[in-house]
Amino acid sequence: MKKISFFIFTKSVGLYINLLGFLFPKKAAYLAYTVFSKPRLGKLTKASLPEILQEADIEIFKKDTNQITTYIWKGNETVILLVHGWESNASRWERILPHLRKSGSTIIAIDGPAHGLSDGTVFNVPIYAEFIDLVVQKYQPQYLIGHSIGGKACIYYQSIYQNPYIKKMVTLGAPSDFLVIINNYIALLSLNNTVSNALDAYYLKYLKLKIEDFNCRVFASKLTIKGLIAHDVDDKIVAFEEGKKIANAWKTASFIETKGLGHSLHDANLYNKVVHFLFEAE
Repeated sequence: MKKISFFIFTKSVGLYINLLGFLFPKKAAYLAYTVFSKPRLGKLTKASLPEILQEADIEIFKKDTNQITTYIWKGNETVILLVHGWESNASRWERILPHLRKSGSTIIAIDGPAHGLSDGTVFNVPIYAEFIDLVVQKYQPQYLIGHSIGGKACIYYQSIYQNPYIKKMVTLGAPSDFLVIINNYIALLSLNNTVSNALDAYYLKYLKLKIEDFNCRVFASKLTIKGLIAHDVDDKIVAFEEGKKIANAWKTASFIETKGLGHSLHDANLYNKVVHFLFEAE
């Protein structure tokens, strides 16, 4: 029943956007972008904050009119920044935290735009990178760990900002090609060529890149820091091939193939490998 309701909802939204596109293609493109970029899950309230986040010190950053929430588990001068994915929040790191805290490091997790306790109504990688940079500039983390689109945001961030503080990066189940995601979205809503072309033009104007060029193969090829890429062959959210694309482009990164962990990649053995990678002797 839920699948039927979801099907009817998505096709109805797509039909409306298509009809709008015949008269006002730019408005239709903006609506398509807004629907695509607005997360429906992942928000938190202070009253129902997960226990793991209640244990952290909360710090608020300001970006224009938006409030950015971060959670800090204090430790030594070594700093690890955790960047979650789409329709998630900082609590997704609960299972890896015990492994990271054994190192004695200071650990910071961020609620992305329009997620957790952070403000905003839309989410995309460039905005996320701006959020990340505020935290990096203040705390100067040596290590970044990103899950899913958070992993892509980390790669994009370092390729664009080239921050000298960052020494190593870990990505877990990260997507590579934005074109794949957009095409899946267009198919889901059955958007016509008029709207899809207008959407392409909107992203070109906003991202200053063609959709087909907004991918981690381009961004990762610019990285010189050490990386660790993990992706599961049974990932139903982000195809395994996406992780391989990133690994092939990122010449200073190692690739871990897992099986049976799905997109979440929650696994003690994998997390021990992540810790070993971060703190192994140079």
